[in-house]
Amino acid sequence: MPAGIALVPGLVHVPGYLDGAAQARLAAELAVALAAAPPYTPRMPRTDRPFSVRMSNCGPLGWVSDRAGYRYQPHHPVTAAPWPAIPPVALAAWEALSGYRAPPEACLVNLYEPGARMGLHQDRDEDARDAPVVSLSLGATALFRYGGPQRSDPTRSLRLRAGDALVIGGPARLIHHGVDRLVAEVPDLLQGAAPGPLPDFLPPGGRCNLTLRRVTRPPDA
Repeated sequence: MPAGIALVPGLVHVPGYLDGAAQARLAAELAVALAAAPPYTPRMPRTDRPFSVRMSNCGPLGWVSDRAGYRYQPHHPVTAAPWPAIPPVALAAWEALSGYRAPPEACLVNLYEPGARMGLHQDRDEDARDAPVVSLSLGATALFRYGGPQRSDPTRSLRLRAGDALVIGGPARLIHHGVDRLVAEVPDLLQGAAPGPLPDFLPPGGRCNLTLRRVTRPPDA
């Protein structure tokens, strides 16, 4: 794994993991994927309340949420089409950062508009919890909050900037975490890369976050 900062055991922040050129490549790959799997607004189980973020997925499986609950499924909930392949830049990040013996099966794409947030939650819908979650950030900086395995545990905050990676694994695999808000004044997705407009899927001041996950336990487990 490239050198990173251990925030707590198992939670590693790798600032600037993707340089400007790599961010631009990932954005181009995502634009193709999102054309095949358009972003949609998930809804909370039972209450049917809409999320403040839009989502899509790449890979054999995708994480979805609706009135029936949280789950992974192999097709888009609106179009019913299979999810597109995981972008190569994201796959390379998994290989470099995860230290896991099997490839990811899901790449959840969260799209934040200014004002969107993500409440504290655990990533616990995967059977392969020995695999970490690998996160990549594009666009505006997020004020990321993390705590412990209990919702009542004390929390700390961290600014995740464009190009940053975060690995949530080991003892930190089931920590509560979320996004309090976006920080609008931080430079945009293409900082450091060739000048050009933001991709259509990312509005000005918005953020894209990818989280790569292994869902099922590998055959040798």
